[in-house]
Amino acid sequence: MSHPIIACLSDFGTRDHYAGTMKGVVLGLCPDVTLVDVSHDIPAHDVLSGALELAACYRYFPAGTIFLVVVDPGVGSARRGLAAETADHRFVAPDNGVLSAVFAESPPRLVVELTERQYARPTLSRTFEGRDRFAPAAAWLARGLRVSALGRPVSDYQRLALPEAVLSEDALRGVILQVDRFGNLISNIDRKTFDRLATAGGLEIQVDGHAVATLVSTYADIPDGAVAALFGSSDRLEIAANAASAAAQLGASRGSVVLVRRT
Repeated sequence: MSHPIIACLSDFGTRDHYAGTMKGVVLGLCPDVTLVDVSHDIPAHDVLSGALELAACYRYFPAGTIFLVVVDPGVGSARRGLAAETADHRFVAPDNGVLSAVFAESPPRLVVELTERQYARPTLSRTFEGRDRFAPAAAWLARGLRVSALGRPVSDYQRLALPEAVLSEDALRGVILQVDRFGNLISNIDRKTFDRLATAGGLEIQVDGHAVATLVSTYADIPDGAVAALFGSSDRLEIAANAASAAAQLGASRGSVVLVRRT
């Protein structure tokens, strides 16, 4: 792309210097890049949350965008650093499964290990590889370097076991994968699978045994004090409250069971 974009996703937060320093390294190597902060508020060390947030956003970025993803509880260990390309985007990340949800939707054309030292900073910190390995690699890609130049191809990269909803004759069983900052409970039940069950008549929805009153179209349709279900922007079933936290009202969190049954 004529004007490169690097989109940053991390668990660094904004209280400390980490996110800003990483972007400073990028700008030192590629001053004309556009830097976009997807989020730096991934829960600390939560690789699954990082993978899900990345999968929720990447397809909405222009083709050629480079994603710099640093959710890295294994920093400084023997885990590898990776660069990858799919049909439309490129990624730089630790080899810990944080790219799994993207790869499930957009299989990579090439994945390489970051082994070429000339594309990293001269001194590598064992505690801040986002600054010293991943940010420089992303910047070099923004300058026009091919993914293949960053290291040797690998096929044994780490993959997370992403939970899948289970559909039976009269029920659909899923789990809550994420709780967003509004307290909405986002499940792994997609609309297509839900509709396969819904074609046969009425349904009831439960979260950890708590009944969910109704299926609505928007948050504003939920009666005050009630909890309802809807399909959110990710096209997955959400449990939500109107201007309140469904998670707090139900005492639910990641891993809570969502059960949809025919009445």
